[in-house]
Amino acid sequence: MRSLIRFIVRRNLATTSNPVSPSSLRSYCSHSPPSTSTPNSKLFVAGLSWLVDEKSLKDAFSLFGHVSEVRIMYDKDSGRSRGFGFVHFSNADEAMSAKDAMDGKALLGGPLRISFALEKVRGAPVVVPRLPNT
Repeated sequence: MRSLIRFIVRRNLATTSNPVSPSSLRSYCSHSPPSTSTPNSKLFVAGLSWLVDEKSLKDAFSLFGHVSEVRIMYDKDSGRSRGFGFVHFSNADEAMSAKDAMDGKALLGGPLRISFALEKVRGAPVVVPRLPNT
């Protein structure tokens, strides 16, 4: 993900007169725990098969520690899984071991992509730089 952001920034710098600095771009998921005072114990899990439900996801991650909450995001119209969800652990060490062990492993389908979730920021605008059509 970081390489994609670097590519966008480099391309933006090369094609526009109003460049965006790399520090002004935000990443909404992280491959390492954020450096805050409270350790992160919430994982973002992408690549979920439509066959995965909350129980099967909790069972898979319970091997690494106490899972306090599992939440899969569903489409409002169709009711199908959107292919991602969140797994909350009771502590950050358990979350780290689960991330290290399960990232790239298959669960009822394709490989999972796991990162540490960042807290949702409400009320702050999200600015995504537009690239000119080339």
